[in-house]
Amino acid sequence: MFVVAALALFLAMVLVLVRLYAGPTLYDRVLAVNSFGTHTVLFIGVLGFLTGRPDFLDIALLYAMINFVGTIAILKYFRYRAIGDISQIPGDQGAGQ
Repeated sequence: MFVVAALALFLAMVLVLVRLYAGPTLYDRVLAVNSFGTHTVLFIGVLGFLTGRPDFLDIALLYAMINFVGTIAILKYFRYRAIGDISQIPGDQGAGQ
């Protein structure tokens, strides 16, 4: 049963990669990267169950946190064109005051 789940997750990851390549907008591509990260977390969890190694769940949780922070950082960069303090952006009225 879990082998079928692993194969289904792998197929979903391949389809997300197709969406990443064909996405017409930047936000479609960011969503595809985030979805690929989520599928990877699930795949690591299922793989850890299949191999009998519960420490894979720790790796999956760490990867989920990195995926979340990375997605937020990418979206912030595309919105403000800066990762650091956004109060230094010209034309930004009162953000850091």
